Amino acid sequence: MAHKTRVGVLISGGGTNLQAIIDASKSNRIDARVVFVGSDNPKAYGLKRAHKHGIPTFVIDYETIMKETRGRPLEDLVPEGFDLERVLAGQDLLHASSNRMKAQRYFCTRAIAEAALLREMATYPFDLLVLAGFMRILTPYFIDRVNTDPSQPRIMNIHPALLPSFPGVDGYGDTYRYGCKVGGCTVHFVDYGEDTGPIIRQKAFEITPDDTIDTVREKGLKLEWHLYLECIQLFAEGRLRVVSKTYTLENGTEFNRKVVEIAT
Repeated sequence: MAHKTRVGVLISGGGTNLQAIIDASKSNRIDARVVFVGSDNPKAYGLKRAHKHGIPTFVIDYETIMKETRGRPLEDLVPEGFDLERVLAGQDLLHASSNRMKAQRYFCTRAIAEAALLREMATYPFDLLVLAGFMRILTPYFIDRVNTDPSQPRIMNIHPALLPSFPGVDGYGDTYRYGCKVGGCTVHFVDYGEDTGPIIRQKAFEITPDDTIDTVREKGLKLEWHLYLECIQLFAEGRLRVVSKTYTLENGTEFNRKVVEIAT
């Protein structure tokens, strides 16, 4: 039997993208198989979808972990190997002017939760980690332990907007409220920022005067199911390469950007 890319999936809710991935895997439309489904939400319906197909699941309840760390010295709770200064220097989530104590607590508590997440994931060897509606931002502590080779990222996310426009939790809603005439979705690799990683592929749809915020979300979700499968298959075929490129503006200013090249 041909090798199938082992895919781990993290979810927080209903798991419709998860279901699309499972169905495509079962019907051999993608050269991949789901080896685990993890969630931060014990009530996530996507866990039931996984159970139905015999896929191992686990839950890391972030909310409970946050409550349990309140009032306790974080230095006694952070995982071995956690380097706060390195994380603060590398992260692109909180502004440099943010209160240091607030930033310290944010990244320490998330490292505690992420360490538990990594322990569960270690049970199931995987090639690609897919975020399918996982409503937690991953920190450099977690990302560096999955992306062991920085030149070959293996955390993929789908976002409900045409990035770099409208990052954050409500991409379709932001697109609609802004009055855009075109909406869409984006699959990208995860980096240290919020929805800032190198873009793999995008799909777009027209927004008409008759559309509502609900129909916009419906249009986008239908595209997501196809777009994610395309990108997972490209990864399985080894056709994705992240390269650094330098661009020069008209005023002579240069800036570097990581972009995804797709081999033919």
